[in-house]
Amino acid sequence: MDYKNAGVDIEAGYKSVELMKESVKRTMREEVLGGLGGFSGAFSLAKIKNMEEPVLLSGTDGCGTKVKLAFIMDKHDTIGIDAVAMCVNDIACAGGEPLFFLDYIACGKNYPEKIASIVSGVAEGCVQSDCALIGGETAEHPGLMPENDYDLAGFAVGVADKKDMITGEHIKAGDTLIGIASTGVHSNGFSLVRKVFKMDKETLNTYHEELGKTLGEALLAPTRIYVKALRSVKEAGVTIKGCSHITGGGFYENIPRMLQDGVKAVVKKDSYEVPAIFRMLAREGQIEEQMMYNTFNMGIGMVLAVDPADVEKTLAALEKTGDKAYVIGEIADGEKGVELC
Repeated sequence: MDYKNAGVDIEAGYKSVELMKESVKRTMREEVLGGLGGFSGAFSLAKIKNMEEPVLLSGTDGCGTKVKLAFIMDKHDTIGIDAVAMCVNDIACAGGEPLFFLDYIACGKNYPEKIASIVSGVAEGCVQSDCALIGGETAEHPGLMPENDYDLAGFAVGVADKKDMITGEHIKAGDTLIGIASTGVHSNGFSLVRKVFKMDKETLNTYHEELGKTLGEALLAPTRIYVKALRSVKEAGVTIKGCSHITGGGFYENIPRMLQDGVKAVVKKDSYEVPAIFRMLAREGQIEEQMMYNTFNMGIGMVLAVDPADVEKTLAALEKTGDKAYVIGEIADGEKGVELC
């Protein structure tokens, strides 16, 4: 008896690391010390000495049950973007710059090519956010997970000068709400999605005219990363007063997280066109509107609160990064919360 016969293939682990090295190299920043394969990832903090009061920010998350679609479609090269996005978007939302990321893959069996494909997506997410992939772990769990299944999670660490953090404390009535478009469902609400649509290859590979693609392609579209978008707004000289990353809990849970007591967010539903995938979900699942806005991002992945005088500069800055943005409402006096009208 040996470890391989017990279900853990150490040689497969070595091969996975070799296959992913080229992807990881794409993410390197000059602050990274050492190479892939050490017991810990090392990252120099020399640059933060120029900050008045540096604050470390962190975020950890996974892709939820969206990974089930990757299993069914046997497409594993974008799910890693989702894992990175869920972490770095939270850091950017607080006004921070993501510095480095580490991933954790738990699998029933280590298939090196599949693991390398997953990590290639993680690396792409890091490239999109200028974040270094400095380490990770792939753990085989024979007997705990089916051989073809895996779960993917990770965490990111970032930094911000305290004076540049986005806290929401200066939001006031009359401020404008700007919504930045999502790329689809992103990585939240898939437990409901999987109840609405039959999860098999035939269903997911069916082309839908209203989507302009197959259902699977629409659902598996990777989460938009907003790091460069928010950096562009800052570089345009705009002070972002508040920022909400629209994840699980949709509008109703996430937008109030940037508000102080005494003000509410008034969102105009007709200020932008809700993407077809959400209209399809609501129709096929007979999901009430309130539940849709309380579960999904409804086409808006990030909401910013800015001074009305900064609206045009903000929209122009977002256009530079290829992001679609809309004026979706305003801040008003009232009980903290969200009002959709």
